[in-house]
Amino acid sequence: MSGDNTAQVMPLRPKRPCPECGRPSARETYPFCSKRCKDVDLNRWLKGAYVIPVRDDEDEADDVPPATDRE
Repeated sequence: MSGDNTAQVMPLRPKRPCPECGRPSARETYPFCSKRCKDVDLNRWLKGAYVIPVRDDEDEADDVPPATDRE
């Protein structure tokens, strides 16, 4: 290592906007900007706000065994 301090260190992760409020993310709470935004997101997960909707026809397709040819 040389004594040259002009070399720049690359960050581990790029700064991204906070998914809750849009401010730049912080290293301690990545990808959020603060503990508050992190807790808001956790609360949504715990309340079930992040749910992938399922169509009724997908449920029925899983219950039916595949057709077989018995001739």
